Amino acid sequence: MAIISLFPEKERGRADHGWLKANFSFSFSNYYNPQKIHFGVLRVLNDDLIEGGMGFGSHPHDNMEIVTIPLSGALAHKDNLGNTSVIQAGEIQVMSAGTGVFHSEFNHKPDENVNLFQIWLFPNKRNVEPRYDQLNYASLKKENELYQILSPSPDDQGVWIHQDAWFYLGDYDKDRSETYRIRKSGNGVYAMVIEGSFEIEGQVANKRDAVGVSEADAVKIKALQENSKILLMDIPMELPAM
Repeated sequence: MAIISLFPEKERGRADHGWLKANFSFSFSNYYNPQKIHFGVLRVLNDDLIEGGMGFGSHPHDNMEIVTIPLSGALAHKDNLGNTSVIQAGEIQVMSAGTGVFHSEFNHKPDENVNLFQIWLFPNKRNVEPRYDQLNYASLKKENELYQILSPSPDDQGVWIHQDAWFYLGDYDKDRSETYRIRKSGNGVYAMVIEGSFEIEGQVANKRDAVGVSEADAVKIKALQENSKILLMDIPMELPAM
């Protein structure tokens, strides 16, 4: 029988540093909740609002798959691999930290906030060569249907990471519905409502609520409002042996 959990927006962790307003779906930095350490291999889902011109100076990561999805505004990225780029809303960035990488992230615009999701997943391989990629997914977009933006394969649609995970976005009109079939046995789904409202396996989830589903073969979603938007992550529920 499927295990279904609602993660209300109001129960997320918070941090307000003035220039940075952060919301934590899982324990991060000074926010610690023993009931919210991870969901399967999903370790971090931070919903950050960064003021114009502000950001994070150079800092290290290793052995983590890091995904950044700007929702509005633009983020400037620079790393010790030689990558210098700007990631806009409508794009997705991935960084396989592997053996180690240093990077910085700053709001690219001086007079406009940037709002983004930063997502960390445990990899299925340790100490890989660090890599970076980003993609504008406008050409992948579909209306009233999930469209894939990330997978485990460089030959598949979207960007790829070192994990048996698939990410989808969906933009829906009211009362449109879909049944999503989980891609791999043992995977679950963590679905975050970006805008609007959805019914997900019987749970009503509003803006920035999330629903976790495990031990299921499929997940039913239905938009309850116009212009509803969702991020669906199909991820392994078992942590990799390290």
